[in-house]
Amino acid sequence: MANQISVGSELLEYVREFSLREDSILRDLRRTTAELPAGETMQVMPEEGQFLAMLVAATGVAEVLEIGTFTGYSTLCMARALPPHGRLVTCDISARWPEIGAEYWRRAGVLDRIEVRIGTATDTLEEMIAEGRSGEFGLVFIDADKRSYPRYYELALHLVRPGGLLVLDNTLFFGRVVDPLAEDPDTVGVREVNARIRDDRRVDICMLPMADGITLVRRR
Repeated sequence: MANQISVGSELLEYVREFSLREDSILRDLRRTTAELPAGETMQVMPEEGQFLAMLVAATGVAEVLEIGTFTGYSTLCMARALPPHGRLVTCDISARWPEIGAEYWRRAGVLDRIEVRIGTATDTLEEMIAEGRSGEFGLVFIDADKRSYPRYYELALHLVRPGGLLVLDNTLFFGRVVDPLAEDPDTVGVREVNARIRDDRRVDICMLPMADGITLVRRR
């Protein structure tokens, strides 16, 4: 039985040659983001954006929630995969970054599908629950500050419908989750949410060793 292979630059280029379908709008947004401070580190890999779009299309969901917008590459990928009547709510602490993405959303013809909510994500999610939006979303993508992942997870479980998916990014966190010397708040937050999901009988789980670690969680 084969084990996980190490994907170096040459093999990654092979994957992109035979799988990646990144058009000029996505490519332009990715390049613009890469020029920002920590832009390449913070944005999702194009393969992950395509994977998220595949999940949205394959599950047929019409309502998506994203926690952590940044410049909206993943936002664009998922919004394009929605049906025409679909809606995507994306949350960020600052309007600065989503404003960069909005031009690309407009170019792609999906600006009207996207609702941006600015503020602390925990406050925004709690407000949405108070608004009666629990169980509204078919898919929730979590990719914001890692120290808050345990709280985001619990709030997202309220907002996703039974049978819906949570997708958590960076659940291997640059390999720091297995480093006993890594005790910073972000690493601790990722470790805590990973343990919480593992032991949570309300959900089914699958952690994928892809990109920086992607965990799929299905609410039972």
